[in-house]
Amino acid sequence: MKFEESVMRITEILKKEYVLEELKAKNKRDVLAELAGVFVRAGISKEPDAMVSVLLDREKLGSTGIGEGIAIPHGKIGGLDEMVIAFGRSREGIEFDAMDSKPVHLFFLLMAPEQSSGQHLKALAKISRMLKDGAFRKALLEAPAHEDLFRVIVEKDEEV
Repeated sequence: MKFEESVMRITEILKKEYVLEELKAKNKRDVLAELAGVFVRAGISKEPDAMVSVLLDREKLGSTGIGEGIAIPHGKIGGLDEMVIAFGRSREGIEFDAMDSKPVHLFFLLMAPEQSSGQHLKALAKISRMLKDGAFRKALLEAPAHEDLFRVIVEKDEEV
C-alpha cells in the first residue's frame, strides 16, 4: 500500500497580487528587493532589507539561478507567520550568476519562517518540477497580461 502525501499547491502560497508581470530590476540585489517588496506591500513583512540580506547570504552558498532562464531564490526569516512565494518575470533577462551563465527571465522567490520544517523544501521541489516543463516556461514568458501569467501558474500547479 502506497502512502499518499497531501499535495502541495503553490497557488495556496502564491497569491495573484504577488505576481509581477515585468520586473524593473537590472541586477541580482535589485530583483531580490523588488520581489521582497511584494510582501511589504501586502503587509506580510516590514523588513525588506532583512529579507534581501537573507537572500543574498543564501546566494553566497551558490546561485539559485538554476539555468534555462530560471531562478528560485529562497530563504528563512524570523517574523514570518507562514511561507510566502512571489513570482516575477523579466522579458529582457537579468544577470543572476545562473549555472548556465545566461540571464534569468523567470523568478520564483520563496520565503519561509525561520523555524519552518520541511514545507519550504516541498515547495522548492514542486516549483522545480513545474519549471522542468519547457512549454510551461515558454507560456510564462509569452503570457500577455498579469491575469494570463497567474492562470498559467494555476493550471500547471493543478497538473503537477
